[in-house]
Amino acid sequence: MTRIDEETIRSLPKAEVHVHLEGGFDLIDLIDLAKTAGVALPGPARSLFDIGTHDLPPETQEIAPGAGQNTGIGSDGLSGFLRFLDWECGLVTTAEQAARAAYRFAARESASGIRYADVIVNPTHWNAWAGRTPQLLAAFASGLAEAEQDGLATIGLCVSLMRTQTSSEALELVDWMASARPDRVVALSVDGDERVTGRTGEKFAAAFTAARDAGFHRTVHAGESSGPEGVWDAVDLLHAERVDHGVRSVDDPDLVRRLVDDGVSLGICPRSNVLLGVYPDWESHPIERLRRAGVTVTVNTDDPAPLGTRLEFEWAMCADTFDWTLDDLGAIAHNSVAASFANDDLKRDLHAEITAFTADAAAHAPQTP
Repeated sequence: MTRIDEETIRSLPKAEVHVHLEGGFDLIDLIDLAKTAGVALPGPARSLFDIGTHDLPPETQEIAPGAGQNTGIGSDGLSGFLRFLDWECGLVTTAEQAARAAYRFAARESASGIRYADVIVNPTHWNAWAGRTPQLLAAFASGLAEAEQDGLATIGLCVSLMRTQTSSEALELVDWMASARPDRVVALSVDGDERVTGRTGEKFAAAFTAARDAGFHRTVHAGESSGPEGVWDAVDLLHAERVDHGVRSVDDPDLVRRLVDDGVSLGICPRSNVLLGVYPDWESHPIERLRRAGVTVTVNTDDPAPLGTRLEFEWAMCADTFDWTLDDLGAIAHNSVAASFANDDLKRDLHAEITAFTADAAAHAPQTP
Protein backbone atom coordinates (compact mmCIF):
# COMPACT_ATOMS: atom_id res chain seq x y z
CA MET A 1 0.00 0.00 0.00
CA THR A 2 1.30 3.45 -0.92
CA ARG A 3 1.95 5.55 2.18
CA ILE A 4 -0.36 8.56 2.60
CA ASP A 5 1.91 11.50 3.25
CA GLU A 6 1.38 14.44 5.57
CA GLU A 7 0.95 16.90 2.70
CA THR A 8 -2.07 14.98 1.40
CA ILE A 9 -3.52 14.91 4.91
CA ARG A 10 -2.95 18.66 5.33
CA SER A 11 -4.92 19.26 2.14
CA LEU A 12 -7.88 17.20 3.36
CA PRO A 13 -10.54 19.50 4.91
CA LYS A 14 -11.24 18.49 8.50
CA ALA A 15 -12.09 19.55 12.03
CA GLU A 16 -10.33 18.99 15.34
CA VAL A 17 -12.50 18.36 18.37
CA HIS A 18 -10.10 17.51 21.21
CA VAL A 19 -7.38 20.10 21.61
CA HIS A 20 -6.54 22.37 24.55
CA LEU A 21 -5.57 26.00 24.20
CA GLU A 22 -3.34 25.43 27.23
CA GLY A 23 -1.34 22.93 25.18
CA GLY A 24 -0.87 25.20 22.18
CA PHE A 25 2.09 27.32 23.30
CA ASP A 26 5.17 26.74 21.16
CA LEU A 27 8.59 26.98 22.76
CA ILE A 28 9.20 30.48 21.40
CA ASP A 29 5.86 31.61 22.87
CA LEU A 30 6.89 30.49 26.34
CA ILE A 31 10.35 32.02 26.12
CA ASP A 32 8.89 35.36 25.03
CA LEU A 33 6.20 35.30 27.73
CA ALA A 34 8.69 34.38 30.44
CA LYS A 35 11.04 37.19 29.39
CA THR A 36 8.17 39.69 29.41
CA ALA A 37 7.09 38.54 32.87
CA GLY A 38 10.65 38.47 34.20
CA VAL A 39 10.18 34.84 35.18
CA ALA A 40 12.94 32.25 34.94
CA LEU A 41 12.23 29.11 32.95
CA PRO A 42 11.85 26.03 35.16
CA GLY A 43 14.58 24.26 33.21
CA PRO A 44 16.82 24.60 30.15
CA ALA A 45 15.00 26.12 27.19
CA ARG A 46 16.13 23.32 24.90
CA SER A 47 14.35 20.73 27.05
CA LEU A 48 11.44 22.78 28.35
CA PHE A 49 8.91 20.26 27.10
CA ASP A 50 10.66 17.38 28.85
CA ILE A 51 7.96 17.70 31.47
CA GLY A 52 8.68 16.21 34.87
CA THR A 53 12.38 17.14 34.80
CA HIS A 54 11.92 20.78 35.86
CA ASP A 55 11.67 22.66 39.13
CA LEU A 56 8.23 24.21 38.84
CA PRO A 57 7.23 27.16 41.03
CA PRO A 58 6.12 26.15 44.56
CA GLU A 59 2.45 26.87 43.91
CA THR A 60 2.40 24.20 41.17
CA GLN A 61 4.33 21.54 43.08
CA GLU A 62 1.63 19.94 45.20
CA ILE A 63 0.99 16.37 44.11
CA ALA A 64 -2.45 14.96 44.80
CA PRO A 65 -2.77 11.65 46.68
CA GLY A 66 -2.25 8.71 44.37
CA ALA A 67 -0.14 10.57 41.84
CA GLY A 68 3.10 9.11 40.60
CA GLN A 69 1.72 5.83 39.27
CA ASN A 70 1.65 6.70 35.56
CA THR A 71 4.57 6.36 33.22
CA GLY A 72 5.28 8.57 30.26
CA ILE A 73 5.92 12.31 30.34
CA GLY A 74 7.22 13.19 33.78
CA SER A 75 7.66 11.06 36.84
CA ASP A 76 3.98 11.35 37.74
CA GLY A 77 2.39 11.33 34.28
CA LEU A 78 -0.80 13.29 33.83
CA SER A 79 -0.67 15.09 37.18
CA GLY A 80 2.79 16.48 36.46
CA PHE A 81 1.68 17.43 32.98
CA LEU A 82 -1.27 19.40 34.37
CA ARG A 83 1.06 21.30 36.70
CA PHE A 84 3.22 22.25 33.72
CA LEU A 85 0.11 23.69 32.03
CA ASP A 86 -0.54 25.74 35.18
CA TRP A 87 2.96 27.18 34.98
CA GLU A 88 2.84 28.15 31.30
CA CYS A 89 -0.69 29.61 31.41
CA GLY A 90 0.34 31.65 34.44
CA LEU A 91 2.66 33.64 32.17
CA VAL A 92 -0.35 35.17 30.37
CA THR A 93 -1.36 38.22 32.35
CA THR A 94 -2.86 40.72 29.86
CA ALA A 95 -5.83 40.69 27.51
CA GLU A 96 -3.51 41.35 24.60
CA GLN A 97 -1.41 38.28 25.45
CA ALA A 98 -4.52 36.13 25.77
CA ALA A 99 -5.91 37.34 22.45
CA ARG A 100 -2.55 36.72 20.76
CA ALA A 101 -2.41 33.18 22.18
CA ALA A 102 -5.85 32.47 20.70
CA TYR A 103 -4.89 33.99 17.33
CA ARG A 104 -1.70 31.92 17.14
CA PHE A 105 -3.68 28.81 18.02
CA ALA A 106 -6.02 29.44 15.07
CA ALA A 107 -3.03 29.97 12.78
CA ARG A 108 -1.43 26.69 13.81
CA GLU A 109 -4.70 24.81 13.34
CA SER A 110 -5.09 26.32 9.88
CA ALA A 111 -1.57 25.28 8.92
CA SER A 112 -2.67 21.66 9.42
CA GLY A 113 -5.66 22.04 7.12
CA ILE A 114 -8.12 22.33 10.01
CA ARG A 115 -11.15 24.34 9.00
CA TYR A 116 -12.99 24.24 12.33
CA ALA A 117 -11.89 23.38 15.87
CA ASP A 118 -13.53 23.07 19.25
CA VAL A 119 -10.79 24.28 21.59
CA ILE A 120 -10.98 23.41 25.28
CA VAL A 121 -10.18 26.17 27.77
CA ASN A 122 -9.97 25.45 31.48
CA PRO A 123 -9.91 28.79 33.36
CA THR A 124 -8.35 27.19 36.45
CA HIS A 125 -5.03 26.85 34.60
CA TRP A 126 -4.88 30.60 33.91
CA ASN A 127 -4.10 31.62 37.48
CA ALA A 128 -3.47 35.30 36.73
CA TRP A 129 -7.16 35.52 35.75
CA ALA A 130 -8.67 34.10 38.94
CA GLY A 131 -12.07 35.71 39.43
CA ARG A 132 -11.95 37.20 35.92
CA THR A 133 -13.11 34.32 33.73
CA PRO A 134 -15.45 36.56 31.65
CA GLN A 135 -12.56 38.87 30.77
CA LEU A 136 -10.28 35.95 29.89
CA LEU A 137 -12.84 34.36 27.57
CA ALA A 138 -13.59 37.73 25.98
CA ALA A 139 -9.90 38.15 25.19
CA PHE A 140 -9.75 34.70 23.63
CA ALA A 141 -12.87 35.42 21.58
CA SER A 142 -11.35 38.67 20.34
CA GLY A 143 -8.23 36.90 19.10
CA LEU A 144 -10.27 34.16 17.44
CA ALA A 145 -12.54 36.70 15.72
CA GLU A 146 -9.50 38.50 14.31
CA ALA A 147 -8.09 35.19 13.12
CA GLU A 148 -11.30 34.26 11.35
CA GLN A 149 -11.47 37.68 9.70
CA ASP A 150 -7.95 37.04 8.42
CA GLY A 151 -9.09 33.81 6.77
CA LEU A 152 -7.97 31.36 9.44
CA ALA A 153 -9.96 28.50 10.96
CA THR A 154 -13.25 29.05 12.76
CA ILE A 155 -12.87 28.16 16.43
CA GLY A 156 -15.48 27.44 19.11
CA LEU A 157 -14.67 27.60 22.84
CA CYS A 158 -15.47 24.69 25.16
CA VAL A 159 -15.23 26.02 28.72
CA SER A 160 -13.96 23.28 30.99
CA LEU A 161 -14.32 22.57 34.67
CA MET A 162 -11.48 21.00 36.62
CA ARG A 163 -12.50 17.78 38.36
CA THR A 164 -11.32 19.18 41.69
CA GLN A 165 -13.85 22.05 41.57
CA THR A 166 -17.07 21.94 43.58
CA SER A 167 -20.60 21.42 42.33
CA SER A 168 -21.50 24.97 43.35
CA GLU A 169 -18.58 26.38 41.36
CA ALA A 170 -19.74 24.39 38.36
CA LEU A 171 -23.30 25.66 38.64
CA GLU A 172 -22.08 29.22 39.05
CA LEU A 173 -20.10 28.93 35.80
CA VAL A 174 -23.07 27.51 33.89
CA ASP A 175 -25.42 30.16 35.29
CA TRP A 176 -23.06 32.83 34.00
CA MET A 177 -22.75 31.14 30.60
CA ALA A 178 -26.53 30.92 30.30
CA SER A 179 -27.09 34.57 31.18
CA ALA A 180 -24.09 36.18 29.45
CA ARG A 181 -23.99 33.98 26.31
CA PRO A 182 -20.27 34.73 25.87
CA ASP A 183 -19.00 35.04 22.32
CA ARG A 184 -17.82 31.77 20.72
CA VAL A 185 -18.58 29.64 23.77
CA VAL A 186 -20.30 26.52 22.43
CA ALA A 187 -19.96 23.89 25.14
CA LEU A 188 -19.33 22.90 28.73
CA SER A 189 -16.49 20.46 29.39
CA VAL A 190 -14.75 18.83 32.33
CA ASP A 191 -11.16 17.58 32.48
CA GLY A 192 -8.42 16.69 34.94
CA ASP A 193 -6.95 13.45 36.25
CA GLU A 194 -9.68 10.86 36.88
CA ARG A 195 -7.24 8.56 38.60
CA VAL A 196 -6.52 11.16 41.26
CA THR A 197 -10.03 12.54 41.86
CA GLY A 198 -12.12 9.41 41.42
CA ARG A 199 -15.56 9.52 39.86
CA THR A 200 -17.03 13.02 39.68
CA GLY A 201 -20.09 12.47 37.51
CA GLU A 202 -22.62 12.89 40.30
CA LYS A 203 -20.91 16.06 41.52
CA PHE A 204 -21.25 17.78 38.15
CA ALA A 205 -24.55 16.26 36.98
CA ALA A 206 -26.63 19.32 37.89
CA ALA A 207 -24.27 21.68 36.06
CA PHE A 208 -24.25 19.60 32.88
CA THR A 209 -28.03 19.25 32.99
CA ALA A 210 -28.30 23.03 33.30
CA ALA A 211 -25.89 23.47 30.39
CA ARG A 212 -27.98 21.12 28.25
CA ASP A 213 -31.16 22.95 29.17
CA ALA A 214 -29.53 26.28 28.29
CA GLY A 215 -28.62 25.00 24.82
CA PHE A 216 -24.90 24.38 25.28
CA HIS A 217 -23.15 21.28 23.95
CA ARG A 218 -21.46 18.87 26.35
CA THR A 219 -18.09 17.16 26.02
CA VAL A 220 -16.47 15.18 28.84
CA HIS A 221 -12.94 13.88 29.47
CA ALA A 222 -13.33 10.28 30.59
CA GLY A 223 -11.89 6.83 30.09
CA GLU A 224 -8.27 8.00 29.98
CA SER A 225 -6.51 7.53 33.33
CA SER A 226 -9.42 5.49 34.70
CA GLY A 227 -11.55 2.67 33.36
CA PRO A 228 -14.86 2.62 31.47
CA GLU A 229 -16.85 3.68 34.53
CA GLY A 230 -16.03 7.33 33.82
CA VAL A 231 -17.44 7.01 30.33
CA TRP A 232 -20.63 5.50 31.70
CA ASP A 233 -20.96 8.52 34.00
CA ALA A 234 -20.32 10.86 31.08
CA VAL A 235 -23.21 9.48 29.04
CA ASP A 236 -25.59 8.64 31.90
CA LEU A 237 -25.08 11.63 34.20
CA LEU A 238 -23.48 14.40 32.14
CA HIS A 239 -25.41 14.04 28.86
CA ALA A 240 -22.15 13.87 26.91
CA GLU A 241 -22.50 14.26 23.16
CA ARG A 242 -18.79 13.61 22.82
CA VAL A 243 -16.28 11.93 25.12
CA ASP A 244 -12.70 13.21 25.05
CA HIS A 245 -10.37 10.20 25.06
CA GLY A 246 -12.86 7.48 26.03
CA VAL A 247 -10.39 4.81 24.93
CA ARG A 248 -10.98 2.62 27.98
CA SER A 249 -14.49 2.04 26.66
CA VAL A 250 -12.96 -0.82 24.71
CA ASP A 251 -12.77 -2.78 27.98
CA ASP A 252 -16.59 -2.94 28.24
CA PRO A 253 -18.54 -4.37 25.28
CA ASP A 254 -21.84 -3.10 26.69
CA LEU A 255 -20.43 0.42 26.80
CA VAL A 256 -19.18 0.15 23.24
CA ARG A 257 -22.69 -0.81 22.13
CA ARG A 258 -24.12 2.13 24.07
CA LEU A 259 -21.76 4.57 22.33
CA VAL A 260 -22.73 3.17 18.95
CA ASP A 261 -26.47 3.15 19.67
CA ASP A 262 -26.50 6.70 21.07
CA GLY A 263 -24.10 8.14 18.50
CA VAL A 264 -21.67 9.37 21.15
CA SER A 265 -18.33 10.09 19.50
CA LEU A 266 -14.85 9.68 20.98
CA GLY A 267 -12.25 12.46 20.60
CA ILE A 268 -9.18 10.22 20.64
CA CYS A 269 -5.56 11.39 20.95
CA PRO A 270 -3.32 8.36 20.37
CA ARG A 271 0.07 10.03 20.87
CA SER A 272 -1.08 11.59 24.14
CA ASN A 273 -2.30 8.19 25.36
CA VAL A 274 1.03 6.57 24.57
CA LEU A 275 3.26 9.33 25.96
CA LEU A 276 1.21 9.59 29.16
CA GLY A 277 1.32 5.84 29.69
CA VAL A 278 -2.31 4.88 29.02
CA TYR A 279 -1.06 2.39 26.38
CA PRO A 280 2.52 1.18 25.91
CA ASP A 281 2.73 1.77 22.15
CA TRP A 282 0.75 2.69 19.04
CA GLU A 283 0.18 -0.91 18.01
CA SER A 284 -1.71 -1.68 21.23
CA HIS A 285 -3.87 1.45 21.02
CA PRO A 286 -7.58 0.53 20.65
CA ILE A 287 -8.69 3.23 18.19
CA GLU A 288 -8.96 0.76 15.31
CA ARG A 289 -10.86 -1.78 17.41
CA LEU A 290 -13.31 0.93 18.43
CA ARG A 291 -13.68 2.11 14.85
CA ARG A 292 -14.37 -1.39 13.58
CA ALA A 293 -16.96 -1.84 16.34
CA GLY A 294 -18.89 1.08 14.85
CA VAL A 295 -17.95 3.84 17.30
CA THR A 296 -17.58 7.29 15.75
CA VAL A 297 -13.91 8.03 16.39
CA THR A 298 -11.85 11.12 15.59
CA VAL A 299 -8.09 11.67 15.71
CA ASN A 300 -6.83 14.71 17.61
CA THR A 301 -3.70 16.23 19.17
CA ASP A 302 -4.79 16.99 22.77
CA ASP A 303 -1.84 19.25 23.74
CA PRO A 304 0.15 19.49 20.51
CA ALA A 305 3.09 21.71 21.52
CA PRO A 306 4.39 19.87 24.61
CA LEU A 307 3.59 16.53 22.98
CA GLY A 308 5.58 17.54 19.91
CA THR A 309 2.93 16.88 17.30
CA ARG A 310 0.56 18.32 14.70
CA LEU A 311 -2.69 16.85 13.46
CA GLU A 312 -1.30 15.68 10.13
CA PHE A 313 1.38 13.72 12.01
CA GLU A 314 -1.29 11.98 14.12
CA TRP A 315 -3.35 11.02 11.09
CA ALA A 316 -0.31 9.79 9.16
CA MET A 317 0.86 7.71 12.12
CA CYS A 318 -2.59 6.12 12.44
CA ALA A 319 -2.62 5.40 8.70
CA ASP A 320 0.81 3.76 8.94
CA THR A 321 -0.01 1.78 12.08
CA PHE A 322 -3.52 0.59 11.20
CA ASP A 323 -3.24 0.44 7.38
CA TRP A 324 -5.78 3.18 6.83
CA THR A 325 -6.47 4.12 3.23
CA LEU A 326 -7.38 7.54 1.89
CA ASP A 327 -11.02 6.44 2.04
CA ASP A 328 -10.55 5.63 5.72
CA LEU A 329 -9.05 9.08 6.32
CA GLY A 330 -11.94 10.63 4.43
CA ALA A 331 -14.31 8.83 6.79
CA ILE A 332 -12.34 10.13 9.77
CA ALA A 333 -12.57 13.64 8.32
CA HIS A 334 -16.35 13.28 8.00
CA ASN A 335 -16.43 12.00 11.60
CA SER A 336 -14.47 15.04 12.77
CA VAL A 337 -17.00 17.41 11.25
CA ALA A 338 -20.03 15.44 12.45
CA ALA A 339 -18.63 15.26 16.00
CA SER A 340 -17.79 18.97 16.10
CA PHE A 341 -19.95 21.75 17.48
CA ALA A 342 -19.72 23.80 14.28
CA ASN A 343 -22.96 25.29 13.01
CA ASP A 344 -25.04 23.33 10.50
CA ASP A 345 -24.12 25.48 7.50
CA LEU A 346 -20.38 25.05 8.08
CA LYS A 347 -20.82 21.32 8.66
CA ARG A 348 -22.71 20.96 5.37
CA ASP A 349 -20.03 22.84 3.45
CA LEU A 350 -17.18 20.86 5.00
CA HIS A 351 -18.84 17.51 4.34
CA ALA A 352 -19.23 18.52 0.69
CA GLU A 353 -15.59 19.58 0.46
CA ILE A 354 -14.37 16.32 2.01
CA THR A 355 -16.44 14.27 -0.43
CA ALA A 356 -15.10 16.28 -3.37
CA PHE A 357 -11.51 15.98 -2.13
CA THR A 358 -11.60 12.20 -1.71
CA ALA A 359 -13.32 11.71 -5.08
CA ASP A 360 -10.70 13.83 -6.82
CA ALA A 361 -7.86 12.04 -5.03
CA ALA A 362 -9.29 8.66 -6.05
CA ALA A 363 -9.61 9.79 -9.68
CA HIS A 364 -5.94 10.81 -9.76
CA ALA A 365 -4.55 7.90 -7.75
CA PRO A 366 -1.92 5.75 -9.48
CA GLN A 367 -3.47 2.68 -11.06
CA THR A 368 -2.12 -0.65 -9.82
CA PRO A 369 -1.18 -3.04 -12.62
